[in-house]
Amino acid sequence: MIDGIETYGSTDLMEKLQKSEDSVFLLTIGTTETSKIQDISGAGATPDLTVFTPAADAEFMVLGEVHCTQTVAETVVDGAAAPTPARLTKAALQLTNIPFIVVDAGSKVKPDVEYYKLGNEYGRDIRTGKGVLNPLEILENGKDLGAELSRRHEIIIIGESIAAGTTTALGVLKALGYEANEKVSGSMPHNPHDLKSKVVDEGLENAGIEPGKADAIQAIGAVGDPTIVAIAGMVLGSDVPVILAGGTQMAATCAAIKSIQPNFDFSRINLATTIYVAADETADLFGILEQIDDNITVNVVNPHFEESSHEGLKNYLTGFVKEGVGAGGMMFAALALGNSVEKLREKIEKVCK
Repeated sequence: MIDGIETYGSTDLMEKLQKSEDSVFLLTIGTTETSKIQDISGAGATPDLTVFTPAADAEFMVLGEVHCTQTVAETVVDGAAAPTPARLTKAALQLTNIPFIVVDAGSKVKPDVEYYKLGNEYGRDIRTGKGVLNPLEILENGKDLGAELSRRHEIIIIGESIAAGTTTALGVLKALGYEANEKVSGSMPHNPHDLKSKVVDEGLENAGIEPGKADAIQAIGAVGDPTIVAIAGMVLGSDVPVILAGGTQMAATCAAIKSIQPNFDFSRINLATTIYVAADETADLFGILEQIDDNITVNVVNPHFEESSHEGLKNYLTGFVKEGVGAGGMMFAALALGNSVEKLREKIEKVCK
């Protein structure tokens, strides 16, 4: 038992992480223009700014500052704000010295840093029924990258940054036949389930897809986003343990992996997320995962922001942000590798200031 971590399933991967001296973190960025729909995402101060958030997160992670827009991303609701989870991830990376790579699955705004490019198209508004124009290209390039990184590293940790990703996750889950209505999380205190369902249903109708009658490529192409198929490809291409650093979007990725490779061994991957997703009363992460596979271990991290002196971090307790940019997975790694919750929280506060 490690303070700050609750594990639901096997501890094997955690023990491998503790013994490994060669892990790598991947920040997978992408765009879905679904994020520009009013009130659907809090991953940016305004709907139009959400398309800058993934690139801004990547730039902040690498450079400590942002070039693509004027400010680091934050969630703002009714005048209250919470910092981007990129700050949490950056703090955890500093504590662990784990190297990291930016992977562009398909973003509209490109970061001013080096990155691996998996595709030439960004994600469109899923209401059109054409959310991702090149899912097969992204999948195959993701497989190649996963295989390459497996030759160089013992464990791969994968996070994502994409605004409106819980809506596209709902789309993929629903298209594949999973019951996910009112189960996906969100980045705001109020989770707009009705709006998300309406957007997904419009996309499925325009794509001519009946829920449960699509495969992963059809589902992602219609109502998904580039990060889901990119991460699925990297997992399928790898042959080392993988930590999926996130919540709802990673659940949708698992569903896509199962559709592409029905006999996939889910015991070799873990999800690692925050308490703010796992205990989200407006969602049900475990209810989604139980439908996919019983062997998916979930590690839940609690950084105890109620004890923080930073007001923006305390807003995580009231439903702001919750997760993203691999924050849950990297905080999990930091704690598993011997850092205390207090040390982690102090580092996060320092990065936030």
